[in-house]
Amino acid sequence: MDPPLKKILSVIALLSYCVITFNCFADQPKQVRVLIMPDAASFNLKVNGSYEVQDSLSGKILYRGRELNTTAATYSTGILIGEVNADTNKIFIKPTAPEAITINGRRFRGNIQLIKKDNARLAVVNYIELEDYIKGILYHEVSHHWPQEALKAQAIACRTFALYQIQENTSRDYDVTSDIYSQVYGGRTSERYRTTKAVDETKSEVLTYADKIFPAYYHATCAGHTENAFLLWNIDIAPLKGVPCVYCKESPHFNWHLVLSKEEVRDALIKSGYNGFKEIKNIIILAEDVSGRVREVKVITDKKEIKISGKDFRNSLGPNVINSLNFKVDVVDDDVVFIGFGWGHGVGMCQWGAYFMAKDGYKYQDILKYYYPGADVKTF
Repeated sequence: MDPPLKKILSVIALLSYCVITFNCFADQPKQVRVLIMPDAASFNLKVNGSYEVQDSLSGKILYRGRELNTTAATYSTGILIGEVNADTNKIFIKPTAPEAITINGRRFRGNIQLIKKDNARLAVVNYIELEDYIKGILYHEVSHHWPQEALKAQAIACRTFALYQIQENTSRDYDVTSDIYSQVYGGRTSERYRTTKAVDETKSEVLTYADKIFPAYYHATCAGHTENAFLLWNIDIAPLKGVPCVYCKESPHFNWHLVLSKEEVRDALIKSGYNGFKEIKNIIILAEDVSGRVREVKVITDKKEIKISGKDFRNSLGPNVINSLNFKVDVVDDDVVFIGFGWGHGVGMCQWGAYFMAKDGYKYQDILKYYYPGADVKTF
């Protein structure tokens, strides 16, 4: 490759992870759109106190009322809630009180948007202020009994990740999902005193690199070395290149062991599109990265050999089935035996490492700068 062209492409790659500078982003509203139900036929909706129903597309107020307890669903030309037949595909439910909405027994702050999908089912999006959103996820990401400095570090990582997703998803109906594929979010029901305290004590603090927000990934246990994000998501910046970690060795997730039948592995691979065979004969690890995580495997079958990236192999079997890519695998008779280390994708902050660093007296700034080298903690 021509050296000047190579240099230009390197700069483009460096900038591709974020197009908005920190200073520009700091001036924007801090509201997060959280997809809390992606595909519901119907659900129970309660609103305490006054509320209004607004057509999201026209901005027109369709209805004003008090004390709602009903089933939300769709009909032929729109959305049905209580006494309102909204002849539109998108509506807002805006309560007067800040914590007035309950969906299937779970309370939420902010406003709710209902979106009628092409399959006549509903997507439900919670519009919520950033700080309140962080309060609704922290309890699910770490234990609220953990040291306060670890909770603060986690709050800043979560806030940074959310801000990055906001800037990346302006063309979509939501910024983040409420599950493990984004950040697990439970609304007002999931708030706890100590996690809320950590959010309040780090209000508006975020991580930046080269004056830009970046995706501050995190995971449960790295088992000795965090992963290079470039190997998973083509993100090539210093804070996400991976660091050695000696702090998580006492994590309950440091080691794991799993036995699946060959039929279970076969069915999972076929479901993911790796078909054309009936039986798995062997599985061989072809390549590992510097952290010891699997880069590529070869699945030897009765019909052919299939090469699969470690990431796709784990996703095919399920990220909650294969705890991490740091594993050894052996086919024994009719079983596939995995011996592994760590839990999660391995990129960014090791949560159990942060826990033990906090136990050892490190402050949240120290924890963040260790796991995201070169990053700065700033207040917007």
